[in-house]
Amino acid sequence: MNSSLAQIIEKDPANWRGKDMMNRTNWRASLTETHKYELKEAVEKAQSSKAALLSLEKCDFALPTLGPFLADLNTQLEGGPGFVVIEGLPALDYDENAGKTALWGVGLHMGEPAKQDGDGNLLHSVRDTGQKVDGSDNIRSYQTNDQLSFHNDGADVFLLFCLRDGKSGGMSRLVSSVAVFDELLKRRPDLAETLLQDYWFDTRGQRTDGARVEVMPVYHHHHGLLTANMKYRYIHTAQRFADVPRLTQNQRDALEMVQDIANEPDMVMEFTLNPGDILVANNYVTLHGRSAFEDWDEPDKRRHMLRLWLTIPNGRPLPQAFKGSRIYAEAYERRMER
Repeated sequence: MNSSLAQIIEKDPANWRGKDMMNRTNWRASLTETHKYELKEAVEKAQSSKAALLSLEKCDFALPTLGPFLADLNTQLEGGPGFVVIEGLPALDYDENAGKTALWGVGLHMGEPAKQDGDGNLLHSVRDTGQKVDGSDNIRSYQTNDQLSFHNDGADVFLLFCLRDGKSGGMSRLVSSVAVFDELLKRRPDLAETLLQDYWFDTRGQRTDGARVEVMPVYHHHHGLLTANMKYRYIHTAQRFADVPRLTQNQRDALEMVQDIANEPDMVMEFTLNPGDILVANNYVTLHGRSAFEDWDEPDKRRHMLRLWLTIPNGRPLPQAFKGSRIYAEAYERRMER
């Protein structure tokens, strides 16, 4: 393996340990009363316009001080630790439509929304539908109450806005994918090398061309940066297809060791997303997961998150393997247009 990669990883500001990060507060970005007032006014104006939400543009959300505050967070997402938690939105005052409007307005001041599925949806509700990934071709993990193994989403960053929390469980879990690879490189360089080679990923029926799988590495060393693409669960569900090569023992061991390292107490951050919190994270340098949760019986109290994917103006160069990918193609194409 190229020795320069180890040096790059060592200097990467996204190479952090969860234990250290939990003792800091600079990853929490609290809204001021002025910020909240500006957003309240913008949401009310957007809703009173009767315009379709997804037709609204950045100029439709006048946020004189909150807008620059949000845009500045992009320096933490790319070139920094790779994540931030925005605190202080009045989530309990929002119904689903108002919550979507608020998140859409926040997102437009940070980047450009990206498609999350084969139907081109730009906003997703993240809640338990009662369905399961196992035994299905298109149910995705976020539609269940399952524990979620460490993975990343699509586009450059994801925003996860907590409208309501569940009865118990559902803790947010975050780890530096750079730090995980750093540890793997030190302990098992052979497995680190394996992750830089091709794996087969289940597309969960989301490709518009009907392709059932995509082929690319889990980690990419590109333009002097380490970029992750971890879909642990979907690599394994791809094995249900007879024409997909069987995972080798090295491939299995490499995937397991990533999860094992990520779950080590010194590595992982674990925290509660409270109503009004938005977790924003760079998919290329962080992995996230969730503990299983139990929900309320009453429908109006049930756990409800809203998810938005963005490409950001300061996003990193992307490897060619992302061209045509179901979840990275849009970001890749937008880079090429710049």
